[in-house]
Amino acid sequence: MKTSGYSALLFGLFTLLASAQLSAEQMKQLGNWDVHYMALPATFLTPEVAVEYGIQRSKFNGVINISVLDSKTQQAQQVAISGIAKDLFGRQRQLEFNQVTEGDAVYYLATVPYQNEQLYNFTINVGQGEQQQQLTFSHTFFVD
Repeated sequence: MKTSGYSALLFGLFTLLASAQLSAEQMKQLGNWDVHYMALPATFLTPEVAVEYGIQRSKFNGVINISVLDSKTQQAQQVAISGIAKDLFGRQRQLEFNQVTEGDAVYYLATVPYQNEQLYNFTINVGQGEQQQQLTFSHTFFVD
């Protein structure tokens, strides 16, 4: 993917604003990693950031953002990542993550469609060499 100082700044500001406004970013320590995760409506992205990362801005589209840091050094980790989103009816959606590298930061982004007040239970598998971890969390999406 193409990277630029402008897009890095926009993505960083988006992440900061979304975290501050929603308190949406969360973190779980899994093994030797601090795994940060966030789920939010794609409408929180600016049009420029959405185009840069190939994300469709829609009030019915959510963005999942995962970053994995070494717990001791806090350095971003490149990992193998996959996952599913499961709704309350048991329907599963395979998540397709795209890696985004901005300077020293590494993010993994996926999208998931939703309806108003739709709850998803996420299961994210993260691996690097012999270390394999599983992140689980739930998030309810609302149409703005």
